[in-house]
Amino acid sequence: MSESTVEADAAADREDGPAETLDVVVVGAGVTGIYQLYRARQSHLSAKLLEAGGGVGGVWYWNRYPEARFDSESYTYGYLFSKELWEEWEWSEQYAGQPEIERYFNHVVDRFGLRRDIVFDAPVTSAVFDETTGTWTVRAGNGTTLRTRFLVAATGNLSVPFIPPVAGREDFRGAQHHTSRWPSTPIDFTGKRVALVGTGSSGVQVVPAIAGEVASLTVYQQKADWVTPLHNRPVTPEEQQALKADFERIRDTLNTSPSGFLHTLNPVSGADVAPEERQKFYEKIWNSPGFTKLTEHYRDMTSNPEVNAEWCAFMADKIRGIVADPETARRLIPTDGGYGARRPPFGTGYYEAYNRPNVSLVALPEEPIVRITETGIETTAGLREFDIIIWGTGYDFGTGALNRLGVRGKRGLALEEYWADGPATYLGVAAVGFPNFFFPGGPHGATGNNPRYAGDQADFVHDALMRTRERGYEVIEVEESAEREWTDLMNDSSSLSIFQRASYFYGSNIPGKAVRQLLNPTGRWKLQQLIREAQGDDYPTFRFSKAGETPGAATTGGGSPAEA
Repeated sequence: MSESTVEADAAADREDGPAETLDVVVVGAGVTGIYQLYRARQSHLSAKLLEAGGGVGGVWYWNRYPEARFDSESYTYGYLFSKELWEEWEWSEQYAGQPEIERYFNHVVDRFGLRRDIVFDAPVTSAVFDETTGTWTVRAGNGTTLRTRFLVAATGNLSVPFIPPVAGREDFRGAQHHTSRWPSTPIDFTGKRVALVGTGSSGVQVVPAIAGEVASLTVYQQKADWVTPLHNRPVTPEEQQALKADFERIRDTLNTSPSGFLHTLNPVSGADVAPEERQKFYEKIWNSPGFTKLTEHYRDMTSNPEVNAEWCAFMADKIRGIVADPETARRLIPTDGGYGARRPPFGTGYYEAYNRPNVSLVALPEEPIVRITETGIETTAGLREFDIIIWGTGYDFGTGALNRLGVRGKRGLALEEYWADGPATYLGVAAVGFPNFFFPGGPHGATGNNPRYAGDQADFVHDALMRTRERGYEVIEVEESAEREWTDLMNDSSSLSIFQRASYFYGSNIPGKAVRQLLNPTGRWKLQQLIREAQGDDYPTFRFSKAGETPGAATTGGGSPAEA
């Protein structure tokens, strides 16, 4: 979003902006945005949701690649606000695939009558705050213009695809697809020579899904990751009944769990267990589903280098036992970090796929890409020709989508400039200089099961804007001291995070982007603690005012306009 475009939009807003002022505009129809719209409608607020895509689901609308699926248990990812919804929707698998996930979100918006307030194919191009009226004017690429008291950008962390700046990419005459912008029409891989660049969570799912169709599949790996089995399976009829019967307990557990899962934390320290018993435990964990490999592991697995190294040695032996070619196995074993140093992928048949004669692996640190040509990918070892290139190269995580909305706060402050050296936030939902603007599910949220901690934030945002209205105010803005303390806590607590600074959780995958903490290393418990404190003390970390008032006229915390 250029400065001239934003200024032109601001001028147009002053001249012929929309007559109606909505209470809330939500951006993004993913899991968080849909819930934020539901809360607004539940409170009888006038609201609209702007969605860049043609349907709901957010990341699960855009990511249609083969075998795209949850690695959180399906029923822990879905909504918890309605017992009836919980009981009527039956997930078919422990870790549902993309088509089923998309059906779920469509069912939710239709069941609760939310679709009529969603504007599709409406990518936000600018959002400008007017200090005299205390409102935001939001413009979308399809011509939609809305004025709103409160703006909630639920754009998510995994929204903006990243493709490395490789020379010659525009010269390739074949097809190119990023996993997060997959076409809705299925791609025919039959007999095709395919390159996959990237082996994160998406790439790990793609490889075994297409290996049996293609003439050849060449996987370009920048960094090896510790890929462990997902162990997906159907949800049995007995389990369906048990889930329905136990809704209240499950809801309460998920709403308070540090990880947002139903997993049982392991109180045992690996250092206190005999070596032979640890090996038995590692075998059990290897055969456990999904994220239990982190949440139910020894409690010191991520903090004790010796225990982590022993677990990694166990996994390395597993890889060597699965992959027939020793050289390929060597390349697939990480050497630059222990388990959990980067976001761990979970796969089904990933390592086994490399035993197929038509699947090969290129380790980019040993054989870097030089350029993309008209016919394929040239590395330092030569040219390989392809019909299709798949980019599984991740996202501009955390701030990527927010920085592209054209957000302009007080005195024209540009959000992308304010965050040029990394995000500054309060509780991962608000920033100084941007009144009435919130971004649940964005940077500095938490770690774990995304819908659970983002749901905490969405509830907090809704309660804060409702409190603003109830007290007769029009503007709410976070205090500088609160933002500073939270941002310092995020950056100073990086030692608590198991993720390497080379992880995209720090933004280091984006050329020129400031390498800063984009997650909340203190965890969900700290987020929930501070939310409770803020709500219990009547939001002392925010300033409330009437539109057009100078900052000195605003009240901090409690009070009302009459008392200000």
